[in-house]
Amino acid sequence: MKVTNPKFKITPSFIIELIMIALGSAIYGLSINMISIPNQLTDGGLSGISLLLFHWWKVNLGFSTLILNIPLILIGFRFLGKKLMIETLWGTICLSFFLNFWRLIPIINQLNLEHDLLLAAISAGLLSGLGLGIVFRYNGTTGGSDIIARILQQEKDIKSGKTFFVIDVIVLVLSLSYIDIRHIMYTLIASYIATTLIDIVQQGGNKAKAVFIISDKYEEIAKMIDLELDRGYSFLNGEGGYDRSQKHIIYCIVANYEIQAVKAIVLREDPKAFMTIFDANEALGEGMSYNRKKRNFFIRR
Repeated sequence: MKVTNPKFKITPSFIIELIMIALGSAIYGLSINMISIPNQLTDGGLSGISLLLFHWWKVNLGFSTLILNIPLILIGFRFLGKKLMIETLWGTICLSFFLNFWRLIPIINQLNLEHDLLLAAISAGLLSGLGLGIVFRYNGTTGGSDIIARILQQEKDIKSGKTFFVIDVIVLVLSLSYIDIRHIMYTLIASYIATTLIDIVQQGGNKAKAVFIISDKYEEIAKMIDLELDRGYSFLNGEGGYDRSQKHIIYCIVANYEIQAVKAIVLREDPKAFMTIFDANEALGEGMSYNRKKRNFFIRR
């Protein structure tokens, strides 16, 4: 599906996005140069292919990253639109720059952790996940598998982290041509940590729960949720599928640790109530925020 965008304008928010994409690219490039290469850990996606070329033929990492991205960027223009691909070009250039820049800084030689590859894998995973998570959170990519992940996320609603993990496994198998299985296994640990952190940084770490409650005692239950948990709620109108009776549904957002308290309230007020619970990665809009509703403490409840 071809994306059509409105007239593109450079705005302050767009400038901020470019700055954050550059920051994320710098962190990711630092992870590769400061941890992955000194400890003989490889990487997934296009960066892993660039590392393959580096170890086989000593091809410059920044140069190979830039060249390999060209066909993927052309594909991205069809699916992702002008604005995102401008940010992708920017991210690709930034990553290529920082892959070369960090090699000129002596600090990259300070994290040779061959004596503790687990620590090296954890460090590489955290830095890579943080860097790529920042890039994705601000609507950019660093090219390569990032473009594929963004297209699948947009077209198929597949989380970026899952796409990265599948691509990483394929590239890691190829990497057996120059590193041993021991380093591959530690690289898999780094890859898993990175993909997990990407989703956390991209979506936000404050996950909550969305709760739907169907009960004839909806008013009592809602009142107790308000009084005991200080959470807002909404009433939705529904219809019973069997007897076509009118139903009132309580919808509210609560913290993960408050789920047991909600269950206790529902069980106490109406043991026959029906309740479903979903993960809520993000809730926006008045009355549906993850944050607690504001109170006027001068008004008695």
